[in-house]
Amino acid sequence: MKVLVTGHRGYIGAVLVPMLLARDHEVVGLDSDLFRDCTFTGSLDDVPEIARDSRDVTLADLTSDRLGGFDAVIHLAGLSNDPLGDYRPSLTDEINCRASVDLAKLAKKAGIRRFLFASSCSNYGSAGDEFLGENSPFNPVTPYGISKVHVEQAVAPLADDTFSPTFLRASTAYGLSPRIRFDLVVNNLTAWAFTTGEVHLKSDGSPWRPIVHVEDIARAYIAVLEADRTLVHNEAFNVGLTTENYQIREIATIVRDVVPGSKVGFAEGAAPDKRNYRVDCNHIARKLHHFKPQWTCRRGVEQLYEAYCAAGLSLSDFEGERYMRIAHVKKLVREGVIDADLRRPPARAAA
Repeated sequence: MKVLVTGHRGYIGAVLVPMLLARDHEVVGLDSDLFRDCTFTGSLDDVPEIARDSRDVTLADLTSDRLGGFDAVIHLAGLSNDPLGDYRPSLTDEINCRASVDLAKLAKKAGIRRFLFASSCSNYGSAGDEFLGENSPFNPVTPYGISKVHVEQAVAPLADDTFSPTFLRASTAYGLSPRIRFDLVVNNLTAWAFTTGEVHLKSDGSPWRPIVHVEDIARAYIAVLEADRTLVHNEAFNVGLTTENYQIREIATIVRDVVPGSKVGFAEGAAPDKRNYRVDCNHIARKLHHFKPQWTCRRGVEQLYEAYCAAGLSLSDFEGERYMRIAHVKKLVREGVIDADLRRPPARAAA
C-alpha cells in the first residue's frame, strides 16, 4: 500500500517506518519535526515527506500527483505525553483532537479507504483494578486522554462502505527508538537507575499500567493495515499483551534486578497516581492472528540498559532540555524557533 504516516519522525514513527518499508509498503511522512535535535541513537529512514504541521494539512496534500493518492493514513502526530498535554490544554485539544478529526474528514474526502488512529489506553484513566476490554467505559483524567476519547467519538461515525477507521489504543509504550522518550515509565525508571543508582519512583508505585514495546506497537499497525477490511472496520483494539500489566512498583523491581547495584527509591511526597488501569488485550489476539508481540518488560529493560551504557547517558541528558519533551519545547519557544502555538515562524518554516 501507499501509506501516509503522520508523526513519522517521532518515537513510534521512527520505528514503524523502516518496518513498513521492509514489508514493501510505500511510505510518505508528514511531520513538523519539532524534535529534530533529539535523536538518541541511530538515524531515521529517509522517505518522501510533507514538512507540515498536522493542523495545516490540505486536501491537495492527500491527492496531489507528487505525493498523494494514498491507500491509508496512519495518524501518529500529536502532543504525546501528559506534561505536554497539560502545558496548554487548549492547544492539546487543537492539535490532538480537532486536527485529527479534520484529517480524518479530509482523508475520507480524498477517497483514502483506511485511517489508523493512534488512540491510547489512557482513555480508561482512573479505572481501578479490574481488567478492561474495548467496551469498558472511558474515564480519562488528563487533557491527553480526553483528546483521544473525543477523536474516537468524532471519527467513528464517519465509517461507511468507503472509509474504514481503526482505533489502536496502545498500552504505555517503552523501548528503544532513535527518537526515544524518557518520560515513559520503563524508559524513565531504567534511565534513573543507570545514571544515579536509584530506581526513582515519583508515585507510591501502586497504580496498574499496561505496557507495550514500541516495536510491538509498530507490529500492531502493520497487522491492522494488512488485515482484511472486515476484521478492522471501525474497530478499537487494546494494543499489548494481557500478561504485560504491572503495578509500577513491579516495574521498578524488574529495573532494580537488571541494572547492577541499583535500588528502589521514592521521590519526596510520592503519592498514588490517579491514572490506574489494567487492560485485556485478547480482542486483538483473537481478531488479528498475525499480530505477535515479541517483547516483555524485562527484555525491554535489558535492551534499554545496554543502549544507555553504549551512549554514556547522563542524568542531565534525559532530565534536561535535550531529551525531555516539555523542556525541549519550552526551550524552542524561548529561543523563537517556534511560537507559543508550537508553530514555526514563516521564515524558519521556509528554511
